[in-house]
Amino acid sequence: FIKPYNDDPFVGHLATPITSSSLTRALLKNLPAYRFGLTPLLRGLEIGLAHGYFLIGPFAKLGPLRNSDIGLLAGFLSTVGLILILTLGLTIYGAASFGQGKSTGTELQTKKSWDEFKGGFFVGACGSAGFAFICLSSIPTFTL
Repeated sequence: FIKPYNDDPFVGHLATPITSSSLTRALLKNLPAYRFGLTPLLRGLEIGLAHGYFLIGPFAKLGPLRNSDIGLLAGFLSTVGLILILTLGLTIYGAASFGQGKSTGTELQTKKSWDEFKGGFFVGACGSAGFAFICLSSIPTFTL
């Protein structure tokens, strides 16, 4: 079952039934980072929406203010703080990778595209964290 990828032992990748299946390839092609036809802004927005929505839960449920009246608000503000840190990390990566001279890459491999991606990530993550905060604070079924 397990053999070198394309029968080349020097590639450094093993072809297993999981990594070589068409289901795995189809799933990976559907991720926003690899999907064709998306602008860098929409890629960042979609990735940010997914991440911002689930980041609020651990902060609100496991944070130090979880048993207080402002536990959910503290979780939301902590989530926004983490999103700022992640966006700063994306900024540093973009400056280190694409800031030197002219880059002629495609998709996310130029400074302008990376800046659009980063902006979309920030807006999407903050927006979905805010949506999760509103849902958790106003709908009684979703109370923590």
